[in-house]
Amino acid sequence: MGSTSATLTVVVVTYSPGETLAAFLDSLAEATTRRYEVVLADNGSTDGVPEQMARERPEVRLLRTGGNVGYGAAANAGLADLSSGHALIANPDVRFEPGSVDELLAAAARWPRAATLGPAIRTPEGTIYPSARELPALSTGVGHALLGWAWPANPWTARYRREHEEIVERPAGWLSGSCFLVDVGAFASVGGFDPGYFMYFEDVDLARRLGQRGWLQVYVPTAVVTHEGGHATKRSAHRMQRVHHTSALRYLSADYPRRRHAPLRAVLRAGLGGRMLVSYVSSRVDEGAQPQQTVDELPAQRSRRRLRRG
Repeated sequence: MGSTSATLTVVVVTYSPGETLAAFLDSLAEATTRRYEVVLADNGSTDGVPEQMARERPEVRLLRTGGNVGYGAAANAGLADLSSGHALIANPDVRFEPGSVDELLAAAARWPRAATLGPAIRTPEGTIYPSARELPALSTGVGHALLGWAWPANPWTARYRREHEEIVERPAGWLSGSCFLVDVGAFASVGGFDPGYFMYFEDVDLARRLGQRGWLQVYVPTAVVTHEGGHATKRSAHRMQRVHHTSALRYLSADYPRRRHAPLRAVLRAGLGGRMLVSYVSSRVDEGAQPQQTVDELPAQRSRRRLRRG
């Protein structure tokens, strides 16, 4: 670990993370020159791995949340002692490429109004997960949910995920909470994550509330991480499908809270409920729209191609 500035807090939400956590910590050591502390906000792990890492690694501290309180509530607990500066929030099945956290910190200096800054997230298959999206409006959300799994290039999904654009540093509507740098003061100003979201959409809701206060969410594709994905959700797939659709309903319904909106909320509930039932029996529907961009489109890869041509 380096020590060029104040200690960076890295909050990792764990729930029996297995061997992924050691790999996370190993890659983090190459991702920044900053001195850092890792806080394991543990939601009731039973595999003993968080305890082992806290014993073996001096930079790791174990924080028990008291049970499986959900992703957002655990992240809030991990950041509760901080009041300023930047912190990193990440899943334990993330792998950092060398220098990636320093890239996020450098971007934070370029974007002083950025509340969150997120890296490019590559999948193990070599595609780029669309982690910097627009906030879902009713029209784009419904079109994406109904058609994305079968027609990933449909206009609603394309507008929502912005995958037809060149991959560049830019503001986004929201960033994937699986890994992002957060301005602690901005995060605290909106009360952090809404603990009412157990999983899914807590990052979308956070970005909406931050944006309403004039903060930006900035995509930084020169920082790259690999995300295995589904590490915790695979153990209870049907339950997580229910949670996903319930969170989507909570988020979309928040824009239509009045009594006159009751019929619209009922339609949303019925539509999302139907999609949930279909996702139980169809892996294609469950997986949703597949990524449309590959690692060859990342800025570093484009620069290498230009150098070779030169």
